[in-house]
Amino acid sequence: MNLFEKFGIKTDNKILYETAFSHGSYSTIHGLDYNYERLEFLGDSVLSVIVSEYLYEKYPQYGEGKLTKLRANYVCQFALIHYSEELGLDEYLHVSDQESNLTKNELMSIKADIVESFLGAMFLDQGWDFVKNFVAENIFKFIDKKVVFFADYKSTMKEYGDANEMDVSYEILEEYGVPHDKTFIIAIMVDGKEMGVGKGRNKKEAEQAAAKIAIEKLNIKGV
Repeated sequence: MNLFEKFGIKTDNKILYETAFSHGSYSTIHGLDYNYERLEFLGDSVLSVIVSEYLYEKYPQYGEGKLTKLRANYVCQFALIHYSEELGLDEYLHVSDQESNLTKNELMSIKADIVESFLGAMFLDQGWDFVKNFVAENIFKFIDKKVVFFADYKSTMKEYGDANEMDVSYEILEEYGVPHDKTFIIAIMVDGKEMGVGKGRNKKEAEQAAAKIAIEKLNIKGV
């Protein structure tokens, strides 16, 4: 099924959607003057506003801090990857033949990107109400089910350290791989003592993994 039939889009601006699914490598190889990056920038803001409004109305008892954490869970890369796979957006992705052997990390990042670029294209072409209804139908259900895509373990550890006057820091133990596909091994230190070691595709991911282990070791509740 083509993109427009699948999502009920009636448009005279198909090139906008071609742009939304064109990776930079594909555009370079084919001499195109567009790729999805600008639409990704726009779609990121569109999604954030729609999710923010929904959370604001759904949880009137929550303050700014808790709403911010909640929103992060539903617009983070892990969430975007899940949305992309569920919607089958990668079926419409254009990459160059040279990039067809993308690493798993690269592919996951692109899957997240095209959710935002697609939303950006819909916003420009179909308007606010259409894209808001699309997000309501395809994303709000995860909010209603309280699905956890990402838990901010680092913030929890920082709060724990501040409350107990303990120093919480992170040390890179090892990093390897080519520049665009690295792996990091990072330790979390609590008052100079190693409390966990995490592995990730970037520093933030490895730090989160280490912080999660520390939380389990310290039996910190409320995460």
